Amino acid sequence: MTAPLPRPIAPAAPASKPNVALVQRTVEGILGQVRQVIVGKHQVLRYVAAGIVTEGCHILFEDMPGLAKSVMANAVSQAAGCEFRRIQFTPDLLPGDITGTSIYSAQEGKFSFRAGPIFCNFLLADEINRASPKTQSALLEAMAEKQVSVEGTTMRLPVPFMVLATQNPVEQEGTYPLPEAQLDRFMLKLSMGYPSRDEEKEILMRRAKRGKDSFEVKPVSSPEQLKQMAAIVEQIHVSPAIYDYIADIIDKTRTHPDLHAGASPRGSLALFKLSRSWAAIHGRTYVTADDVRDLIMPVLAHRVILRPEARLAGKNGSSVMRDIIESTPVPKFTVSP
Repeated sequence: MTAPLPRPIAPAAPASKPNVALVQRTVEGILGQVRQVIVGKHQVLRYVAAGIVTEGCHILFEDMPGLAKSVMANAVSQAAGCEFRRIQFTPDLLPGDITGTSIYSAQEGKFSFRAGPIFCNFLLADEINRASPKTQSALLEAMAEKQVSVEGTTMRLPVPFMVLATQNPVEQEGTYPLPEAQLDRFMLKLSMGYPSRDEEKEILMRRAKRGKDSFEVKPVSSPEQLKQMAAIVEQIHVSPAIYDYIADIIDKTRTHPDLHAGASPRGSLALFKLSRSWAAIHGRTYVTADDVRDLIMPVLAHRVILRPEARLAGKNGSSVMRDIIESTPVPKFTVSP
C-alpha cells in the first residue's frame, strides 16, 4: 500500500508588527510626570520604566537614606494609574501584617479574611532587610507566582503586581541580609545615587515653588494599559545572535575563576525579558546587542556569588561582570524581523 503524500503546509500569515509606538508614548508620558518630582536620574527611571512593562519584574534599590527611593516609587505608581501601598519593614513586623489575616466577627459568628497591603499593583517594601527572614519570606510566593496563600486558601494578586524594595548599605546592626535565593527574585538591583550640585539646587528650588512637601502626579496610564504594553513586549523579535550572546554571558558567570556561583536560568530569562522591554521603550521592534549590554549590570551583578579570595582582593559582583562584558564578543549585527 502506497503511503499517502504529506499534506502541504500553508505558509504562516505574516505577524503584525508590535505596537511599540504605544509603549514608547505611554512610557514617556509616565516618565514626564515622574520627572516633575524626581530631578535627574534619567537612566534609573528608564530601568524602572522597562520594569513596569515586563511581566514578573521586581526591583531592589540599595542606597543611602533620603535619596527619594520612596518618592520615586510613589510617583511612578501614580503616573501609571495604579494602586500603591507602602510597608515599613521593622523587626516586629509579622507575615500576616503583609498578606492579611482572618478576623473573627462576633456579630456574624465567623471568621472573615481581611486583606493585607500586599493586595495592590505597586508595593513598596521599605527597608526590607530590617524584618526577620520569616517576614521577608512572606513576599516570595507573591513575587514568584502573583498569589498569596493564607490558612489554606490561595488568592490571586492584582495584575500588574510589582515589589519595589529598598535597603540601606549603612546601619546594618540589627538587620537581616537578604539571602541569595531572595536576591535572585529581584529582576533588577538599582541605586539612585547622590544628586549633582546643580540637581541639588534644582530640588531646593522646586520645593520652594511648590510651597509644600507633598506633590501631585497625574495618571497617564492604567493597569489595563500596562497589561497591554506587557503583551506588546512579548512580540519583540529576538534574533539567534542575541540568544547566543545572552547564553555566552550567562555561561561565563558559571566558569569565571572569581565566582563561586554564577547566574541561574532565572537570570538569563530576566535579561531576555528586560532586553525586549528596553527595545520597546526605545521604539524598536527587535533587540540589539546594546540592549543586552545596557542591562547586564543591573540584572546580573547581584545574582553572582564571589569566592572569598576575590572578596579579599577587593572585587565585587559589578567588577566581575564588567570583566565578563569586556571579554565576551558582541554580535556584529542583529537582523530585524
